[in-house]
Amino acid sequence: MPQAVVDHLAARSGPYAGVMGPMLCQASRLAELITELAKAKPAEPVALSLVCDTGLGGVPKALSIIEGRQELLALRMVEMPAPSDVDDIWLERVSEFVPEDIVRVVEPRRGANGWLDGIKRVAEHGCWPKLRCGGQTAESFPSVEVVSDFLAVASTLGVPFKVTAGVHSAVRRTDPETGFTHHGFLNLLVATARSLSGKNVREALGSTDDAGLADEARSLSDDAARAVRDVFASYGSASLTDPVTDLEGLELL
Repeated sequence: MPQAVVDHLAARSGPYAGVMGPMLCQASRLAELITELAKAKPAEPVALSLVCDTGLGGVPKALSIIEGRQELLALRMVEMPAPSDVDDIWLERVSEFVPEDIVRVVEPRRGANGWLDGIKRVAEHGCWPKLRCGGQTAESFPSVEVVSDFLAVASTLGVPFKVTAGVHSAVRRTDPETGFTHHGFLNLLVATARSLSGKNVREALGSTDDAGLADEARSLSDDAARAVRDVFASYGSASLTDPVTDLEGLELL
């Protein structure tokens, strides 16, 4: 936590602060974060995305704690996994617990029966759906077909979506140590553009052609680029520097 705070504060005052979203922190580690921020004394409150790893019932207490430390934290987003059945009653409780001016991100359990319907229900309640793209096992990484199915639904909902886990690089690649194939955030961006324009989404998701993907992203009109970012609005990264390094290498910044 001390290093995470140091790195985040340095990055948000750096030359590419504009690409960085809020700091992610689990509810279970909120006290640690507050302790380190109190030591660091940031000039402005740190934008926060609260990852609810303590269950929906723990949300009110966490929000109360954040409310009491507004000189350190500015809550922007609350993220949580959905139960296996994304029912309306549970989603209504999310709306009750989290104020309307905070982005609510809900992750339906991928692969369960009706998970695409769950994505639609999440959006109907004003929440952003979230897609998990990786983890500790091969099964944690969705196939191109699964991500394509997600985009087919998510690009029509009128709310943005967020991607989390496993998206470590701009372009699709296989980790030589684990053998797991990771999706690229540039692949996802180009695939979202194609989904909005009725083009081949799976081809974009499966591509390892760095230059081709970069050229396609660069060729988007301003209106098309805004439309893409209105849909694919955010992804969680374990690194503050690797995405920038990738995009610099592709001459996309």
